[in-house]
Amino acid sequence: MRYLPQTKNSRAAMLEAVGASSIDDLYRDIPKSAFVDGKLNLPDHKGELEVERILGGYANENLSAANVPFFLGAGVYYHHIPSTVDHVIQRSEYLTAYTPYQPEIAQGTLQALFEFQTFVAKLTGQEVANASMYDGATATAEAALMAMRVTKRKKIVVGNALHPDYRAVLKTYLGNFEGCALTDGEPDNETACVIVQSPDFYGAPHKYETFRKICNETGALLVVVVNEIVSLGLLPAPVEADIVCGEAQSIGVAMSFGGPHLGFFACREKFIRQMPGRLCGMTEDADGKRGFVLTLSTREQHIRREKATSNICTNQGLCALAFTVHMSLLGENGFKRLARLNHEAACKLADAVVKVSGVSVRNECFFNEFAVDLPKPSKDVVEALAQRGIVGGYALEGNGLLLCATEMTTDEDIAALVSALKEVLV
Repeated sequence: MRYLPQTKNSRAAMLEAVGASSIDDLYRDIPKSAFVDGKLNLPDHKGELEVERILGGYANENLSAANVPFFLGAGVYYHHIPSTVDHVIQRSEYLTAYTPYQPEIAQGTLQALFEFQTFVAKLTGQEVANASMYDGATATAEAALMAMRVTKRKKIVVGNALHPDYRAVLKTYLGNFEGCALTDGEPDNETACVIVQSPDFYGAPHKYETFRKICNETGALLVVVVNEIVSLGLLPAPVEADIVCGEAQSIGVAMSFGGPHLGFFACREKFIRQMPGRLCGMTEDADGKRGFVLTLSTREQHIRREKATSNICTNQGLCALAFTVHMSLLGENGFKRLARLNHEAACKLADAVVKVSGVSVRNECFFNEFAVDLPKPSKDVVEALAQRGIVGGYALEGNGLLLCATEMTTDEDIAALVSALKEVLV
């Protein structure tokens, strides 16, 4: 059997080894209510050709960003990725076994990570950056843990509208530490850090002077979260921060239905020993030739567990490589132009939707994403738009809707959304 390669005898031997009399015994701790009653809504076994056709039909039921007007952001962004990126990241120079422990056979990978760190440090205005994190949410949680180590405090203050998924991950991380508190309250002398997202979850950019002053007064660290890294091509680098982290998926990494993505992490050099993850450095060998090495990796697999800054297993090497290739193609001017195109597209979108009766834009200022208020519940509106072949944004509570436009958003896409909204909001 192609999809179930184990024989009846081999399955029986494995069940005997674990002390189970049948396959069903393996699931005895799962409540009966969680089981499907009857058969799955799937056809019986088929040949490979038939399976491909059936699965292709299922996939075509999705509204793909490449095929329909697409206005969904909320932490995952639809950007153009040059075909060169995919070609370059598959070159043999970047192939390595699992992870670059052995610098003599992983120079391509290590150099790419070094360049990635350089890009991130320059974009964030920080002195040092690591070789990437899993995603923006875990990077934010790791920033909070790092602030706790630096300050010896356990109170984390969220200063503005942090992405709800980031908040949920942060809460999960902090739940493992006794006495930790996550709050939206005012910072005080027990605060380890203040977390500020810019642009925030609703798309509004923020200045940091007030937060910096509060952190100076209380001794807390300032953590800036950037959920849409393209915004750093237009907005000032958060040089006031002690730690800058977030999501870099927008450059070189496809949405892929939500992952894998690319977290980044940068900070002041004086905190480098408390930084999670790994850091690549450049050096010279005995012959004076340039080389790259894994300079710092303060994790459990390398040092004593009690001294580890994190249990993060590895970094997003392939995604970081894709980011590095894409950024190299863009260059500084190209990256800035990409940011301007995003903002211009969002401005066009805002100017268009506000002309629809009953629609109002909340944000006075935004980058490529903004919130609107509708005269009807947003979940119903999003569903109605989907029925018309339009991915119409992210439904907020009540009548709120989060809309996003990137360089991929055309005038025709905006016109289609406006036309559909006029129908749906009647």
